[in-house]
Amino acid sequence: MYTPQQTNELQQQTTKLLSLVTTLGVDDIEQLRNILRFHEYRYYVMDEPLVADYEYDQLFKALEKLEKTDPSLIRTDSPTQRVASGLTSAFPTVAHLVPMLSLDNSYNADDLRDWDRRVREGTKQKTVEYSVEPKFDGASISLIYENDLLVRGATRGDGVQGDDVTTNIRQIRSVPLSARFSSYDIQQIEIRGEVMLTKKNFKAFNDKLAEQNLPPLANPRNAASGSLRIKDPGEVKRRNLEAFLYHVSYHIDSGETNPALLTHSGTLEMLWQLGFRSPAKEKRVFSGIDEVIAWCSDYESGRDDLPYEIDGMVIKVNSIELQDMLGMTTHHPRWAIAYKFKARQATSRLRAVEFQVGRTGAITPVAKIDPVPIGGVTVGSISLFNEDVIKEKDLMIGDMVLVERAGDVIPYIVKSLPEARNGDEQPIVFPKDCPRCEKPLSRDPGEAVWRCTNIDCPAQVLERMIHFVSKDAMDIRSFGEANIRKFHEMGVLTDIPSIYRIPFERLRGLEGFGEKSISNLSSAIEQSKKQPLHRLIFALGIRYVGETTAKTLAQAINHLNDLGELSIEQLQQMEDIGVKVAGSIFQFFRNPANRQLIEDLESLGLNMSSDKREKLGGGSLSGQTFLFTGTLNRLKRNEAESMVEAQGGKLLSGVSSKLNYLVVGDDAGSKLEKAKKIPQIHIITEEEFLKLIGNG
Repeated sequence: MYTPQQTNELQQQTTKLLSLVTTLGVDDIEQLRNILRFHEYRYYVMDEPLVADYEYDQLFKALEKLEKTDPSLIRTDSPTQRVASGLTSAFPTVAHLVPMLSLDNSYNADDLRDWDRRVREGTKQKTVEYSVEPKFDGASISLIYENDLLVRGATRGDGVQGDDVTTNIRQIRSVPLSARFSSYDIQQIEIRGEVMLTKKNFKAFNDKLAEQNLPPLANPRNAASGSLRIKDPGEVKRRNLEAFLYHVSYHIDSGETNPALLTHSGTLEMLWQLGFRSPAKEKRVFSGIDEVIAWCSDYESGRDDLPYEIDGMVIKVNSIELQDMLGMTTHHPRWAIAYKFKARQATSRLRAVEFQVGRTGAITPVAKIDPVPIGGVTVGSISLFNEDVIKEKDLMIGDMVLVERAGDVIPYIVKSLPEARNGDEQPIVFPKDCPRCEKPLSRDPGEAVWRCTNIDCPAQVLERMIHFVSKDAMDIRSFGEANIRKFHEMGVLTDIPSIYRIPFERLRGLEGFGEKSISNLSSAIEQSKKQPLHRLIFALGIRYVGETTAKTLAQAINHLNDLGELSIEQLQQMEDIGVKVAGSIFQFFRNPANRQLIEDLESLGLNMSSDKREKLGGGSLSGQTFLFTGTLNRLKRNEAESMVEAQGGKLLSGVSSKLNYLVVGDDAGSKLEKAKKIPQIHIITEEEFLKLIGNG
């Protein structure tokens, strides 16, 4: 247990050592050990890490390097000689049948080649066969089955023993309560895996928390880890956890080993056949390290398309016999290594907070941090969303903060590190007046956002114009955000209708605006008048109305003004439109300024009428629902989806009994497996889809 003062001191020492990590010497060994023990405690026991994984790995590798220079410096209690320290007392502790060791980490191709060299030397093989699979970013678990029945589930704990969370494990639907291991002549088996929340389920759970005005969970990994320690199994079940099982650590058979257990890839196939969600479909087997390196690089480029978070790839010697020959250290097996993708977490210092005004008047606090590289991008500004987030995360100017850049590439602050404060930090003061027009701010009951209600606020006007011309709205190609801002400063643009009244003679002579550029811009503006109605509805920036809702509205009316004649109850009768959305639409059309805006745009020649064919849902796919998964080869995803809608079909966001067609591309994941369990879903390839719509 560490006191607040000790925690603060150790965190400050951590920051200092990280800045000097490449120049540390033997005199720093003891300090390194103490700091690593501290961070192990924060990670494994408290489940509240104070550094990013990559930063911990840097310190750990520095200690390993120093100890290797002089083996006499190695001590039995060094963090390099054991897995971790401490256990939580919230659940009974149980011993693993085989210790759950960490994996050695690599961050580049040179590391992998060096590891391959050691493997070949250790096995006396010219070339080694490797099995490669995603490194899932979740919470590690160990399961024991005896006589085909699940008898125990445990967390990783300190690697030697963990928390018995069997009851909670039983709530995870992808963990079979029984599996026919006996068909493989196995009487007892211990298998390892990872409990996770998919990106979709994580978002859905956070959305529910937001509806209850509760703080969101930080990320899927922390959410999964925390879920395993909840004492209410019903709550665990509601979180829709999933488990990937990827390693057989121990088994007892009657004497003759089944061929499936002779290779790692064989064990993955066995687990898959027995009903486990193993990475059997994601894994690849390669001969030699060069193919492995190429595959890891390709996989990293597509990580954001996966339905779950991964932070790297795991490379394992495929032959179990060779694994046994290589053995393990006290920290990691010699026959496996993790290739870590570019770090998506880092610590930085919060220097200031600026307050921005959005197109709906929402005031968004934006954190300014010391620039830090995360996932290949240098991050210096991060949205804090609203005042409640600042309070929930206990943020202060001057704080050290943990920053993450997740799958959607948008960076966010996971949490502050109050243990690292020195007393110089200052509170963040949320403004009472609009930072642009200085009108008083208001906050509706039940909402987390403060808003400027002055519809003529210059900041709102500017943001509404930027949204109006954007790609997914009116798609005025030659009109980027920079030009909107420039023309607004010049007084050329004052509101949305002024986009269609630009005096082009004023643009002549401006840098970047020759005759051709002006002609292209004029043509793009004129073409936008013919955009379908759903694009205009989305471009108007009605609160809560996204692209899908805009299409629903366009299909329900003949003319845009028809929406102003509908009651809240009538709006709610449309598909996927609830009370909040209906209320926002209703209020938008009751505002005289918005009515005038629509009248002005119609007089300027913009299309206000619904396409009857779109409204009637005509087309060869009318009434059919579609979902795409995996990588398509001939079409881009948005092109394929547009083809569906053009022929009257509808797109769904997930697999359910309402789905008619799942179109499967390369490397399809969990959606495909889920669809296989619903008989009425037609699973088709990209080629079959093209034939279905007449383009094959």
